[in-house]
Amino acid sequence: MAELIPTRREAAYTAQNKVRLVKGGREYFDLLLQLIDEAQESIHLQTYIYDDDETGQQVARALKAAAARNVQVYLMADGYASQVMSQSFIDDLRSGGVNFRFFKPLLKSRYFYIGRRLHHKVTVVDTRYALVGGINITNRYNDIADQPPWLDFALYVEGEAARELCVLCWKSWKEFPATMGLTPCETKTINFDFLPAETCHVRVSRNDWVRNKNQISHSYIEMLQQARRQITILCSYFFPGRIIMRHLLQAARRGVKIRLIMAGQSDILVTKYAERYIYDRLLRYHISVYEYRGAVLHGKLAVCDEERMTIGSYNVNNISAYASIELNLDVKSRDFVSRAQELLDKIIIENCEQVTADLLAKKRNIFQQFVNWLSYTIIKAILFLFTFYFRQAKN
Repeated sequence: MAELIPTRREAAYTAQNKVRLVKGGREYFDLLLQLIDEAQESIHLQTYIYDDDETGQQVARALKAAAARNVQVYLMADGYASQVMSQSFIDDLRSGGVNFRFFKPLLKSRYFYIGRRLHHKVTVVDTRYALVGGINITNRYNDIADQPPWLDFALYVEGEAARELCVLCWKSWKEFPATMGLTPCETKTINFDFLPAETCHVRVSRNDWVRNKNQISHSYIEMLQQARRQITILCSYFFPGRIIMRHLLQAARRGVKIRLIMAGQSDILVTKYAERYIYDRLLRYHISVYEYRGAVLHGKLAVCDEERMTIGSYNVNNISAYASIELNLDVKSRDFVSRAQELLDKIIIENCEQVTADLLAKKRNIFQQFVNWLSYTIIKAILFLFTFYFRQAKN
C-alpha cells in the first residue's frame, strides 16, 4: 500500500483542561480505580487488552460495584487482543450490570482475523474526567509481586477534552451509525471554569484509516516540521513509515536535536532486531538513540521544544498509521511539557544506554547483521499484510 500524506480534520485545541502525566503501574491503576469508585453517572472503558488476571479482576470488581450504584458502565475490548477473557468472566461482568461487548472486526473465524484493531486505551467518567494512554488492563502493566510493570504512561485530563472523549466513546460503542443524534455527553450541561494558571490546551487526535482519520500521524509530522531546538520521542515498536522517516531526517538536517528512547528488551523480539537494523541510518544523521534498560518499554509519547507533546496509544509505525484505531492527546503548555521533558531526561540519564557508532561496531558480526536484516525484512512484510492475523484453533 502506498503511504498517504496525512491531513488533519475535525480537530482543534480546547482551553478549559487540567492535565496530569500518570506513570504506569500502581500510580495508574490507583487513579483508575479511584475514578471508577467515585463515578456518579457513567463510565466508558475501552481498551486493546483486557485480561481476566488479578488486575483485570480488580478493575472488574470496581466496575460491578459502580453498576450496583446505578452508574451506567460500558466496557469494550478488542476482539483480537482480548480473547484471553473467559466466557465465565464476561458472563459475570454482564450479570453484575456492566454493559460489555467486543470491538467487531471486518471478518473472523476460528483460524483468522481480518480487520482493524481497537488499539486505543481510554476511560471517561461522568463526562468530566478521562485517562488516555498506552496502558492495557493486565498484570504486565501493574505492580504485581516482584515484577516491575512495563514502562508506560497516560494523560489524566479533566475538562473539555474529557467531554470530547465521552462523545467519541459513545460513537465507538454505537459503531458510528450514520443517523446517530446527540450523545448523552452533548446533551448534558456541564461547566468547566478552571483558573488560567492550571489550564492546558488539549487536542483529541485519532488515527482510523477506514474513517479517514490520520490526525496523530499529522501531529508527529507537525512537530518534526515546526521543531526549532529539540524533539524527544519515547516509543515501543519504532518503525517509521516513509513519510515520517523523511520528516525525521529533514528535521535532523536542520539541526534539530532528536533523541529516541527505545526498548532495550521487547516482548516481540523480531521487532527489536528490526529496529536495530535502522540504527546505522539514524546515527548517520546525528539522531541520538537510547535503549531503555529497565522492564519492557511500552510507552508512546513525544515532546517538542518543551512547548508541545503528544501521548497515547500510537506507535510510530504503519500498523498504527493504517491498521489500528489509535487515540492520542496533544498538549500545548510550556510549564506542563517542560516537566514531561524533565521526566524523559531523567529516564535517559538513569535508565538508558546510549547506542553509538562505536558501540555498534564493537557488537557487530556477520550473524547478527543477518538476523537484523532478516527481522527488518519480516517486519516490512508484516506491515504490508497488517490487517491479517492468523490464529491457532483452540484444542
